[in-house]
Parts: sequence; C-alpha cells; structure tokens
Amino acid sequence: MKKVAFIFPGQGSQSIGMGKDFFDSSDVAKEMVEAASEKLGFDFKELLFEENDRLAQTAYTQPAILLVSAIAHKLFENEMNIKPVFALGHSLGEFSALCAVGALDYLDGVALVHQRGKLMQEACSGVDAGMMALIGLDDAKVEEITKTAREEGKKVWAANYNSDGQIVAAGIKSDLASLESTFKEAGAKRAILLGMSVASHCPLLESAVAPLQESMEEAFKDEFIAPVISNVTAQRYESKEEGISLLAKQLTAPVLYKQSIKNFEDEVDLFIEFGSNALKGINRRGTKVPTHSVVDMKSLQEAFELLS
Repeated sequence: MKKVAFIFPGQGSQSIGMGKDFFDSSDVAKEMVEAASEKLGFDFKELLFEENDRLAQTAYTQPAILLVSAIAHKLFENEMNIKPVFALGHSLGEFSALCAVGALDYLDGVALVHQRGKLMQEACSGVDAGMMALIGLDDAKVEEITKTAREEGKKVWAANYNSDGQIVAAGIKSDLASLESTFKEAGAKRAILLGMSVASHCPLLESAVAPLQESMEEAFKDEFIAPVISNVTAQRYESKEEGISLLAKQLTAPVLYKQSIKNFEDEVDLFIEFGSNALKGINRRGTKVPTHSVVDMKSLQEAFELLS
C-alpha cells in the first residue's frame, strides 16, 4: 500500500462550476451541499454553479472551497478508508485538512471559514490591502526588499512561500505596487498584483485573531486520526490546543507551504489533493513525489486505481 498524504487547496483555487460533477453524480454530495446551505443560510448551488460575484469575495470563497474539498474527500473516504501519513492544507486548506482528520466537522468548518473570511475583510476594509505574486526571486531577496521597505514606512511582508522562485507578498496595495520595479531590478521575472482585497498572512489581520480563536475553541475536537502539518511552523501537530493556537497565528504569519513539503516529502509516495489541482501545479515545481488531484468523478476513480 502506498504511503499517502492528503493535501487541500486555499484561496485562489476557486472557479464557477467546481464540484458540479460530484453534485450531479452523487447523493452524498447533494446532501452535503444542502446541509451547508442550511447551516450558513445561503444557497451553495448558486454560489458554486451559477455566474455570480460572491465567489470572488473572501467570506464566500473560503466556505465554497472547503465544502468542495470536503465533498471530494468524503467520496474518496466512503470507498477507500485510508489513513494518511499526514494532512496538509495551504492557508484556508489547513481547515479542510482538519476536517479530513476528524478534528473539525465539515459543517462547523464551512461556518468557521465563512466567519474567518468576514473577519479578514473587516480587518482590511479601508486600507486598500492586496497581494502580489513574485516569480523568479529567491526567498532571501524578497525578505530583504520587504524589510527595507518596512523600514521606510511601507507595509509589505512575505506571505506565502509556495515553491522555489514563487512567493507571494502581502500588504498595502499601493506599497506593493511601488516595489514592482524594485522586485524586477532584483531579478523577478514577474511581479503581479493579484485580484484580492485582503492581505493574508501579515500583521494587517491582527484584529481578526482573537474572535477567530474564540470560535475555534467551540468548533474543534481533540480527535485527530492523523497529524496535520502547520502552515506556521512546517511541523506536525495533533491536538486541539495546538491547532487553535497555530491557526490563530496563521492569520498574521506567512504560509510555509514549500517548507512543509520539503520537511515531509520523504515520508510519502503520493500526495492526493482534494477539490482542486492548484497544489498539484505548485508541487510539480517543488517535489518529485507525484500529486493526484481529485476534482471530479473520473479523477476520483483514478485515485482508487492508483491506490489499489
């Protein structure tokens, strides 16, 4: 039997129509969508499957992604109940990972990340927050440039360490834009402002920490069937207390995704991504361990064949 890790995408992986094949093909998927709609008081079928503006809004993006990941994982689990070596998520995806290991019910998860998204939006309201993808720079150079900028009074930080040569910065949008030429002069192939109105994983989200932590206390369970890798430390944890502390810190700390992959890739033969293929693309540049993405019924069946 292959040694498998379960991985879960974060914000930016969303698209209209995600999860539609699961919904059309599975009563379980339909029931999960209906239960989530009842839990949050809005129609996930409209959010996921019909053209709308809300899917791009952080408060709706996050529960939508978590729900589709949870459906993909549930359909997989119903047919092949494999205990992963560990679970790992990118940012929001860490909540999906906690659902997969039993530390969080998926309905509590969609409610929690809906609140998380609202808190993030509130924290960044009125400050013109944003994020910038940087391609072709090493970590140390990005850290040096952002540190110098902060010393000059700008609000910019390294936020997501995705893979070697791919890092995302967060902060005030105008401050990020002012550094575009600096990043390119330092060797960046691309420096692109992303279509986001929040600055994730930086101190601009400090006001969201306490209320989210309080909600996590109520929702989390101490029932981990496998460890989760923290975005904050790139190390394992498997207790409610650690999870709450680390996910509160995750709001303002950078996502150490590539470090997490490098720390634990030797322990697994296969990564299975649930609900998207975003991490498959990142992993292609960051590890020799293959990634299989479960995004529809066909890729779900392919996952069974890979593991049989």
